[in-house]
Amino acid sequence: MKAALVRTVVRLLIVPVAAVLAVLLAGAPGAHAATDLTEVAQELRENPVYVDPAASGQLAASDAEALADKIKDADKPVFVAVLPAGYPTQDLFRNLRTETGITGLYGIHLGDRFDARADSSVMSRQAVSNLVTAVQGAGDTKAQLNDFVDDALRNVGGSAPSSWSDGSGTDVPVGGLITIGGLVAAGGAGAYTLVRRNRRRHEEEQRAALEKLRVVVDEDITAFGEELDRLDFHPGEPGADDAMRTDYERALDSYERAKSLMAAAAKPEDVRAVTEAVEDGRFSLARLAARREGGALPERRPPCFFDPRHGPAVADASWTPSGGAAREVPVCAADERRLAEGRDPAIREVDTDLGRRPYWEAGPAYGPWAGGYFGGGLLPGLLVGTMLGSMMAAPAYAADYGSGYGDFGGYEGGDVSGADFDTGDYGGDFGGGDFGGGGGFGGGGDFGGGF
Repeated sequence: MKAALVRTVVRLLIVPVAAVLAVLLAGAPGAHAATDLTEVAQELRENPVYVDPAASGQLAASDAEALADKIKDADKPVFVAVLPAGYPTQDLFRNLRTETGITGLYGIHLGDRFDARADSSVMSRQAVSNLVTAVQGAGDTKAQLNDFVDDALRNVGGSAPSSWSDGSGTDVPVGGLITIGGLVAAGGAGAYTLVRRNRRRHEEEQRAALEKLRVVVDEDITAFGEELDRLDFHPGEPGADDAMRTDYERALDSYERAKSLMAAAAKPEDVRAVTEAVEDGRFSLARLAARREGGALPERRPPCFFDPRHGPAVADASWTPSGGAAREVPVCAADERRLAEGRDPAIREVDTDLGRRPYWEAGPAYGPWAGGYFGGGLLPGLLVGTMLGSMMAAPAYAADYGSGYGDFGGYEGGDVSGADFDTGDYGGDFGGGDFGGGGGFGGGGDFGGGF
């Protein structure tokens, strides 16, 4: 650990020297040739910020180092590359992600333009789009990238790759070690303390968020358990068949799985799997009820929007939140009747600093809980115009608490996935890589880069 720390600090101290040498050599033939993407990826595996020598005038070495320190201190998988105008843009994000092989959020400043992409496991496409839009017109490259990183660090999930701190990569010259050994000894302990303090604060915030969620999830599990207790079904009763017994067993298994997952939950994001299990169990009970009554089996639908404890929705109904626009939401039969009669639905309320409020007005901490019930990209549309919806769609949303509500990938941020990732997260075929034009890199499309 100490050896890795020394190597990391040494590399950080050598960065300014390398930058000076790059400037001194700028007049050499070929010095301003754009760097091959493979080399860019290699640099990003070692450091979160890369400035191409041909674009060194856009971001000073000291500013790049400060930006990298900010990302490392936050322990987040955010990658920033500053490339010269005219750099090839055909499948740029996809190819860079393939070359680095690391799950994360990638921002590229190219010439006078900026755009970003991310693995959906760390940030949803809509959140990336909002981040990019928010920093358009922020000023010079330094201001734009700092705004992007500040917003991104509040949004992105996962952790930084270990390659930023494990001492892998280019060896540090022995001469450099001798020259700055004293500085390393003096500053190493302070740097290590700072990183530890930031991570400890982050862990404390996650624990507090998890405990807030635990109250709500335990209520859901208890309500589902009571539902099972009230169920008047016995596998051996007359008329019971294998299909009924299978539904019943699945419901019981879901209940046990939800309890086990909640007991093992270590961070807010873990709650999503718990509510998914509860919802699976309730759907199994709905199928069992239909079989026993001889009716048609219900289609798989999300739970009642107003309170998932009401069970799977039976219809969509128009609803207008306070101060918002009307939208269609999935509702249970009881709430469908209430709305049709002009009455208020039975809304799920949770504890907040302002007292008991509907869950969609309670803030981002409830994102993982709601995401387990309303996955597949459904939740943002349902919550547009509400407090939770606004936080999920805005750059300030705390993704650590589950902003990846739409599509949780198979990797945590910072994991090494190599070329095994969803290429759709990185733009797909957006018109031949026309940077800023017609739905290509940064142009329109799903990402709304604002170019």
